[in-house]
Amino acid sequence: MDISKVLAQKFDIKESYSQNIISLLDEGCTIPFIARYRKEMHGSQDDQTIREFSDSLTQLRNLEKRKEEVIKLLTEQGNLTEELQKQIDDAITVTEVEDIYRPFRPKRKTRASVAIAAGLQPLADFIMANQKEVNLEQEAQKYINAEKGIETIEQALQGASDIIAEIVADSKDARDAVREVYWQSAKLSSVWKEEKDEKKVYETYNNFVEPLKKLPSHRILAINRGEKEGALKVDFVMSPEDIAYAVNTLSKIFVKPSKRANLDLFKDLNLLKEPEKENEDKKDKTQQPKSPSISVVKGINILREDEKMAKSSLDGQRFVYDATLDGFSRLLAPSVETELRGVLTDSANEQAIKMFENNLEPLLLQPPLKGKIILAVDPAYRTGCKIAVIDSNGNVLDKSVVYPTPPQNKTEEAKVELKNLIYRHNVSAIAVGNGTASKEAEIFVADLIKSVDTKVQYAIVNEAGASVYSASKLGAEEFPQYDVTIRSAISLARRLQDPLAELIKIDPKSIGVGQYQHDMPQKRLSEVLDGVVEKCVNSVGVDLNTASVPLLTKVSGLNSASAKSIAEYRKKNGDFVSREQLKDVPKLGAKAFEQCAGFLRIPNSKNILDNTSVHPESYGAVEKLLSHFKIDEKGIKEGRIAILPTAIQSEGEEKVAKICGVGVPTLNDIVEELQKPGRDIRDSLPPVELRGDLLSIEDLKEGMILNGVVRNVIDFGAFVDIGVHQDGLVHISEICDRYIKHPSEELTVGDRVKVKIISLDLNKNRIGLSIKQALKEL
Repeated sequence: MDISKVLAQKFDIKESYSQNIISLLDEGCTIPFIARYRKEMHGSQDDQTIREFSDSLTQLRNLEKRKEEVIKLLTEQGNLTEELQKQIDDAITVTEVEDIYRPFRPKRKTRASVAIAAGLQPLADFIMANQKEVNLEQEAQKYINAEKGIETIEQALQGASDIIAEIVADSKDARDAVREVYWQSAKLSSVWKEEKDEKKVYETYNNFVEPLKKLPSHRILAINRGEKEGALKVDFVMSPEDIAYAVNTLSKIFVKPSKRANLDLFKDLNLLKEPEKENEDKKDKTQQPKSPSISVVKGINILREDEKMAKSSLDGQRFVYDATLDGFSRLLAPSVETELRGVLTDSANEQAIKMFENNLEPLLLQPPLKGKIILAVDPAYRTGCKIAVIDSNGNVLDKSVVYPTPPQNKTEEAKVELKNLIYRHNVSAIAVGNGTASKEAEIFVADLIKSVDTKVQYAIVNEAGASVYSASKLGAEEFPQYDVTIRSAISLARRLQDPLAELIKIDPKSIGVGQYQHDMPQKRLSEVLDGVVEKCVNSVGVDLNTASVPLLTKVSGLNSASAKSIAEYRKKNGDFVSREQLKDVPKLGAKAFEQCAGFLRIPNSKNILDNTSVHPESYGAVEKLLSHFKIDEKGIKEGRIAILPTAIQSEGEEKVAKICGVGVPTLNDIVEELQKPGRDIRDSLPPVELRGDLLSIEDLKEGMILNGVVRNVIDFGAFVDIGVHQDGLVHISEICDRYIKHPSEELTVGDRVKVKIISLDLNKNRIGLSIKQALKEL
């Protein structure tokens, strides 16, 4: 397989670009570095495409590795033929390779392996090859051997049948055929075990039936979890017609000529109801079975027990047909069902991981609240609300504990304490955690704001993972002088001040922007989410003189050791004055410098380029560019750089790029950075929404139109913060007028939206919202 060619076709790029990306990845270049600083080599593909390219490269290399292993094993066994070699070479998935190898794979003790050990393989081969003419009893007589445990004709024939059944189950053609029947016709069903589900979490999935190919990922994961917890019994169901079709498909492969089951016999038996017609008017078709279900075992038993199909046991065709039935019901069907459950789960996991990925990026890239003194309130009941005050650089100024919530209800004392902190430190923003006692704390803060003489606003901050951080080794290293509760409050304040810098300290799985994170393959989830963190950190850039070690660790090319070395060098030698100084940092070699330098910023450097994403390797190109257009240091200060875009277009991009010794994409990036040195891509986003008052769920009424912020996007809708303690749900059907497959097509975390309240359940604290209805009324 020419991997670079295959990937070029998959991603619709030039083969030379594909080869270049592979080379860069193999050299140890990071994805952010490749995407930003090697655009000429890959046609300006974005980092997401390169990340997917990298994943596909790994999969194809794993496929090639498995092919080599299988070829080696077949060669050692003496089973490799030109036909098998070609089949393996042509295989495009690991599943195909495993299907090819399956008949030759060493097996644990099975009925077939016992029969083979007893010398019955030739009998099975003879029967399959001579189905019309074979005399079963006469042929089986030759294989009676008491020493090998074959004392009767019946035992010999049973052993031959077991071997044929395993041949059927191991056949690639048979497996492909049965997979297709299952995928097109089978349904997944679940039955609720009430005694195992006291909270009735899975009651929805009682008598649940849905076709495999229509199952959405969130239902698959919910059913899997319910089965794991013992609350659901899960099975595959197929109609008798589909089972008969599968058996007839197999008989065409193994029986010569094929013997088809007469489908009318199912009706004659009166053991099954007629399939029910689906009611297209029903909105929810998933709660009731759409057709009667029958297990594979029951279906096969009906085929076997039907006297109208019974023939003499001496019939070779019938013998192979019966062995095929046995192979299908006992071996092949259970194997395919297990495989399909795995395929469904893998697909659902990937979809859920994709949702985490989509939600995490906008959460990390929320605009920071710059230049503010922030007071954080970490709510609680019995132990009181923990208070922390930080300055505009994130340094802790003060801490306290107040008790405005039940059972103490010391509201006035708490007001006095917080007023003192607000006046003493000139606080202008308050961060309130959204966890336990959040509603009471928010009411208290909203009332407090009305009583102060200075402008103070507040924001609700998602505290998911804050307790994890506060009790972590990193939290203890950062704030050894504070207990875990105060660390949590500090984290909340910093999350409002700079979400990216603070949230990267927490395991992304703990941030709470997805579903079923604990049920997914943790290694894969971590890889994807770490990739999102890496992308966000490097797209924003990091201040080399203020960044914490955890933040530096996420920079392209740096790891824990090199990040600590930078921090130690900074502590010993003072602030960095140029990127060039990075070369003096111990444990940071030339390759690491190449990968990280462009993503590190030095705002106070004498060289303006040190505060941009222009890579040091391009500093010479910048000098040539400015010299060509006669812009000196004075001209830069006077803003003459603004003429560059027009001047370059007038002269020709390719010509100017050639003069500077770079490609056109790099030239354009340089010009963009020169015009806005030190820019933060988050500054272009809507600012943090601060509140001055409080809306209670009791104040809501159906029909109200409110402003909201999307907090989480899931498979069936999105949760929106509308300024009350409880987020409302916008179902996927209420997002827009056009059909969408997934809410992420229209919404991302952090989006500002107008919503209409369409339902309220105060007892369950449920709020139903509609975006499309709100838009119609505006």
